[in-house]
Amino acid sequence: MLLAFNDSRKPDDPEPYIIQLNDTPGHISFTGEVSRALRGSDGAIILVDALEGVMTQTETNIRLSVGEEYCKPVLFINKVDRLISELKLSPQDTFARIDKITREVNELIRKIRPEGSDWSIDFAKNSVAVGSAKHGWGFTYEILLEKGLKPQDVFAKYNEGDIQWLRDNLPLDEPMLRMIVDHLPDPITAAKYRIPHIWGGDLSSELGQSLVKSDPNGPLYGMITKIFLDPKRNYQATLIGRVFSGTFDQTDSIYLINSDSSNRVKRLGVMEITDLLDISRIPAGNLFALFGFVCPAGETFMLTNDVPKDKEERKLLHPFEKIQYACEAVVSRSIKPKDPHEIDKLDEVVGKWLKANPEAEYRRDEESGEFVLSGIDPLQIEILTKRINNQVEISIGEPIIIYREKITKRSPEFHTKSANTHNRILLYIEPLDETTEKLIETGKINDLQSEKDRAQILREDAGWDAKEARRIVDVYQGSLLVNGTSGLQRFDRVKSYLSAAFRDWIGNCIIAKEPATGIKAVFLDMTIHEDPRHTQYGQIAGMLFSGLALAMLDAGPHLFEPVQRIDIKTPQGTEGGVTAIISKRRGRITNVIPEGEYVRIKGQIPTAEQIGIADDIRGSTQGRAFFGYEFKGFEKVPASSEEDLILEIRKRKGMALEMPNRKSWERFIYKRT
Repeated sequence: MLLAFNDSRKPDDPEPYIIQLNDTPGHISFTGEVSRALRGSDGAIILVDALEGVMTQTETNIRLSVGEEYCKPVLFINKVDRLISELKLSPQDTFARIDKITREVNELIRKIRPEGSDWSIDFAKNSVAVGSAKHGWGFTYEILLEKGLKPQDVFAKYNEGDIQWLRDNLPLDEPMLRMIVDHLPDPITAAKYRIPHIWGGDLSSELGQSLVKSDPNGPLYGMITKIFLDPKRNYQATLIGRVFSGTFDQTDSIYLINSDSSNRVKRLGVMEITDLLDISRIPAGNLFALFGFVCPAGETFMLTNDVPKDKEERKLLHPFEKIQYACEAVVSRSIKPKDPHEIDKLDEVVGKWLKANPEAEYRRDEESGEFVLSGIDPLQIEILTKRINNQVEISIGEPIIIYREKITKRSPEFHTKSANTHNRILLYIEPLDETTEKLIETGKINDLQSEKDRAQILREDAGWDAKEARRIVDVYQGSLLVNGTSGLQRFDRVKSYLSAAFRDWIGNCIIAKEPATGIKAVFLDMTIHEDPRHTQYGQIAGMLFSGLALAMLDAGPHLFEPVQRIDIKTPQGTEGGVTAIISKRRGRITNVIPEGEYVRIKGQIPTAEQIGIADDIRGSTQGRAFFGYEFKGFEKVPASSEEDLILEIRKRKGMALEMPNRKSWERFIYKRT
């Protein structure tokens, strides 16, 4: 959204400020949209509900904006009208609550702000606004002084029932736009500290210098941050993003670095709510919108004419750093078309929605004609299935929790052979160290970066051996495949097969065909037949699958379940019922904090137990509790219920109703004769 703001404090200045706004919901179900919007922004207006105060999701959004994306913050405290008209708080108690929220937000900002910055928010310095979006009024300290008003005047107008006076005399747009102009950086200022953080290329290069200066005359470089599928235009895709260097021209053909493809632009411009306003050229520092093709949100692009002709040189191109998401896909539902003839149409529709929501995932089961759609919580899946159903009528299965299969110790070495006996592999697996797992989780280590860059990060941040760090074959879903051989013949011929097989195995592992994670698989030797007819994917995959499976059985495999942090504010006197609900659902209370007329309950709960908990809490508190949650990670399923759960999942998936054992893979073991 593009806004022109004529600052009333500068009546002699005819030049308006141009403000580009990325608006996004703050709810955990939309955390992917928050992360992508922040990548295209330089500052953030943090919104806190005056009634709820600082909740877990507030903390998450501050971490994403200030800590991850280096977006300088200001604060708007909303719904102050409810403190006055619903809670009937006195002016003194209202001010105390606003002051408490400001202090808490400041503490969070100071903990995670970029090193060397002095970012903070302060009502006295006009970087905090308070008001009511519903009633359309708000103010900063400066505005009160200008108008000769006191905060108590707001209370008086509510007592008189004169909300229109507030709207007319304290319009909400004025404090919001002033805070942006006075405290949030322009693109040139922000580029100096943001680019070194979000782009890992050579800052001294021509491109690096242009990015750091947000130079409209430099090489074109930008990022797609959002895919908007407009129901009014038959879900035609509008790509929204930001130009970080150079000037984007409507006649340009652009190259997508991650997708390795060139695309022509049909229309270029900026968004006006849901419409595209045509603009022929978009210089660095600006948001844009375009029609012409569709790609996943998060893509880095450059001018096709600037792309190196040499394939190896293209591999050295630096995309922007991977966008960080606060959650993983841990809930899934199966969907299938009501009309079996629409399976391919459903494939196309789901694929398009997942490009717009890359934090969600799906896979297609060719045999059943079903898709398994996975998202960060039941609400995200519900939203996605409704959108998909608008284009293809679907049947939707019950929510299913996605677990992880992990190992707890190093396995022995296993020597396995292909079905035709012409190929052999010797390997072991072990748990990844926590530091490396974190590097993969945050995208600092990924499959798209060059071997040299990846090796440097592993050496410096995780203490890897220099030689081993350069021999990673693949990075996938929190796991690594490592080449531990030297001078291996014909390896290039089967490398892609090994990666594909490794990914297939990680995606549907052996305990219950749940995804594996945190695994380092190292092959120490390999025999590859000289005749390509004997080294096709099926042969290579068979020996790798069996070696990995046998190794996993001897590496302490266990099922791990997703766990959510929970944060509940409930009226005093109702906390007993809330804690009982959490305990009944295998939850754990970590803190109970009195906060005035409320009690704040913090804890954690398995995602499997989360479905329906909001209704239970509302029922227990007459709908007066505030409820938030955040993905915490994966924890081992309790030993007392692990085997029953594994067999239950295996039954649902049509697998043998027994715990996995060696007999399925023993025939692939290679025995020297």
